[in-house]
Amino acid sequence: MLRVITANLNGIRSASKKGFFDWIQKESPDIICVQELKAQADDMADFMLSPAGFQGFFQYAEKKGYSGVGLYTKHEPTEVVIGFDDGEFDAEGRYVETHFYDLIVISAYFPSGSSAPERQEAKFRFLDLFMPHLVELKKKKKEIILCGDVNIAHKEQDLKNWKGNLKNSGFLPEERAWLDQLFYQENYQDVYRILHPESSDDCYTWWSQRGQAYAKNVGWRIDYQIATPKLSQLAKTARIYKEERFSDHAPLIIDYDYSL
Repeated sequence: MLRVITANLNGIRSASKKGFFDWIQKESPDIICVQELKAQADDMADFMLSPAGFQGFFQYAEKKGYSGVGLYTKHEPTEVVIGFDDGEFDAEGRYVETHFYDLIVISAYFPSGSSAPERQEAKFRFLDLFMPHLVELKKKKKEIILCGDVNIAHKEQDLKNWKGNLKNSGFLPEERAWLDQLFYQENYQDVYRILHPESSDDCYTWWSQRGQAYAKNVGWRIDYQIATPKLSQLAKTARIYKEERFSDHAPLIIDYDYSL
């Protein structure tokens, strides 16, 4: 089995104090994709750079305390790619890509557009760049797992208050149409939904820190593992870990009948 975890940490230093690195040792994944490090290289303790049994690869944002992504692996990659656009979004620290012979695993952090109109425009620019990038990746004829905080809920069942969010970032028609294209035209697969097509209230991976959203389970499913068709069919179990809270997101854990 190949166990892959994706988790938005909302600050790697904060998550570490809440037991995240102890937990990953218990889960014993092969690969862990993390987003929103909110740290620079100088802020990273040794156990954050290379937890016991893992090596880590990172892209940090130029802006301090902002964004940043990482990927930890127990297996030696055959290739590592840091960044994807050589521009605006690499400066924000949003992409790490690792190759393991016939498999590519990506940790990505899509922009949020909720803070200001200009950030929504940046999100659309990211989506416009990222779709052709994913299309090109498939031409490598490798299996792919894209892990990350996509900051988009795809369907009505993917968030609690969908009617109240139809005009809000994260559930805009244009954003959902982007996922439609990825899943239905480009033939990438939403792995969680393959295994849990009907789940709703138990599918959420993020809860606002306002208004007792977590206590009331007013959540969104915005953290994904997205895979090529062959690999997605090898997914055996998918679960969202809520027994402990390391951030405002919950980790998504998927086991694949695949070996590196």
